[in-house]
Amino acid sequence: MNIHDFAKRKRQSVPISMVTCYDAWSAALIAETDIDCVLVGDSLAMVVYGHETTLPVDVDTMAAHTAAVRRGAPGKFVIGDMPFLSYRRGLASAVDSVGALMRAGAQAVKLEGAAGNVELIRHLVESGVPVMGHLGLTPQSVHQLGGFKVQARDEGAVSVLSDHALVLQDAGCFALVLEAVPAAVATEVTKALEIPTIGIGAGSGVDGQVLVLHDLLGVNTAFRPKFVRTWLDGSQLIREALQSYHRDVVEGTFPNGEESYS
Repeated sequence: MNIHDFAKRKRQSVPISMVTCYDAWSAALIAETDIDCVLVGDSLAMVVYGHETTLPVDVDTMAAHTAAVRRGAPGKFVIGDMPFLSYRRGLASAVDSVGALMRAGAQAVKLEGAAGNVELIRHLVESGVPVMGHLGLTPQSVHQLGGFKVQARDEGAVSVLSDHALVLQDAGCFALVLEAVPAAVATEVTKALEIPTIGIGAGSGVDGQVLVLHDLLGVNTAFRPKFVRTWLDGSQLIREALQSYHRDVVEGTFPNGEESYS
């Protein structure tokens, strides 16, 4: 998949599949599937490093994980997440941050919100950097939002979301993530846009879906929001494998002769 395929898929009404992952081994598994694109999300602050929010992760960390994903999935379209405040310190600083992710292997960047970001988005697009927008629940604004809550529940908020979606499209975004918004709202926003929408907790009326790999594999059992479906009981399978390894070590059945050097 390349940047032009996003608009093409919307025109053809073919949904886009996107998975969030953070390292080479998982990216290599995704590379062997038909998954369309990979997001290296700043959610790694929570999933990988155990923080309560996405805020602690910085550009250097995002670049390192982006490079790992690129090495694991060299043939996939990779989007790198711009971390908290990395694009709010002025144009020059923001461009430096974007450059770090692109040089690490991202083919596009994603940033949250519209207000205050339009000038930067236009500058990036004019400079050859594809930009994915992100509206609805924007996790970097968790404290301002009062927690990880569904957004656009009243008429005023719906109007703002719709206006911001059009602003991001006009600024040059090639696609837009809609997170944790009512399905009907996401459907209407999707219909109003020429660029595709990628939903997470936004119902089925969008142009594509994204989930964190750990969530869809059932590995992240501590976090199970309503919108997550699991296709594997990963945590149970991994626990059973670890327990079997422990048993075989304790009983002396691992390693056996074939697993030892003569």
